[in-house]
Amino acid sequence: MGSRNHREFVQQHQEKFEGPVLEVGSKDYGNTENLRSLFSGETYVGIDMEAGKGVDHVLDLTRPFEEIEATLNGQRFRTIFCLSVLEHCSQPFAMADNMTRLLEPDGRIYVSVPFAWKFHGYPSDYWRFTHEGVKQLFPNIEFDVNCSSTTTIGDFRDVDNDLCRIQVKGSSHRRQGRYLRSLTADVLQLMGTLGPLRWLTQYRYLMPPTMIDMVGHLQPSFQPPAPVAARPHRERTAVAP
Repeated sequence: MGSRNHREFVQQHQEKFEGPVLEVGSKDYGNTENLRSLFSGETYVGIDMEAGKGVDHVLDLTRPFEEIEATLNGQRFRTIFCLSVLEHCSQPFAMADNMTRLLEPDGRIYVSVPFAWKFHGYPSDYWRFTHEGVKQLFPNIEFDVNCSSTTTIGDFRDVDNDLCRIQVKGSSHRRQGRYLRSLTADVLQLMGTLGPLRWLTQYRYLMPPTMIDMVGHLQPSFQPPAPVAARPHRERTAVAP
């Protein structure tokens, strides 16, 4: 299940996504958006670590791939959604590797992870990510949509060095030609100097709650690793005392 912004993002890029769809972290907690409803008529599979509404299979994606494949009956997916999930996984590289292996050739994955966000344990909260970090998790995915977003609905921006950072100093905005913002920042700085807003203006910049939203497709050169062959059983020979 995703947030309102996740649903908005999927709708803006819906031509990129087709079934069968796998949603990782699909449990409906009552305050999340139902993405399944956007794909009526398509095969849509929801997995989560806990049973509940929206969950078709209880599945841990850090388990050995053979177990995952058996639970999903060997199915592969044209689209995978992994939205606000990886920060709760203690083994994100293992999870990312298994999601990659679940994609069909040229299949697409939409990954959304927090860059600046409060601690939120479900059941715990381990990581924060940059767009470059996501690429390290998914070396066999070629990402062609790279955005940062805030909690404002529809506030999606191309990834840059700011990643939604809010500059407090007016001079920073003037260098970018944002003169109205620079004037506002100057007023804030003045009020900070006088005292009332010092708690705010003492920082060089502020970070709103910020997510990284990326869409990519499986590279044609990807070859999934072969299953590890079982070691042959060897009979032990008794040794005479």
